[in-house]
Amino acid sequence: MHISKQGIDLIKKFEGCRLEAYKCPAGVWTIGYGHTVGVKQGNKISPSQAETYLRYDLKLFEMHVENNVELPLNQNQFDALVSFTYNCGLKNLKTLIKGRDLKQIGNALTLYNKAGGKVLKGLANRRKAEQELYFKKV
Repeated sequence: MHISKQGIDLIKKFEGCRLEAYKCPAGVWTIGYGHTVGVKQGNKISPSQAETYLRYDLKLFEMHVENNVELPLNQNQFDALVSFTYNCGLKNLKTLIKGRDLKQIGNALTLYNKAGGKVLKGLANRRKAEQELYFKKV
């Protein structure tokens, strides 16, 4: 399964695109739509390169969802979980799905809205959007 345009648009909306390397709140050098592999201070990219990085990164996160979620997902559920994993990582995906059925997974998405123990409005908004997509009829 591959993420749809709707899923990609959700990721782009919440990641934003920065063409010059910056340190994210976790202190990791980042560029484009949240790309971190090999990024160093002073790196600059074009909008086209940002798209290429995003497509490259999405393959990894699609694989994480495919390889770890054993329940049958529809396209919207898959897209929401790829977005979640893109933002929160594989470890949090595994925690999210462990011992839960499809409905419980969707309901639990909004619990992942904190950084440093504090609720962040941006994360709360992203989780809400992912949850809405997750439960949206295909």
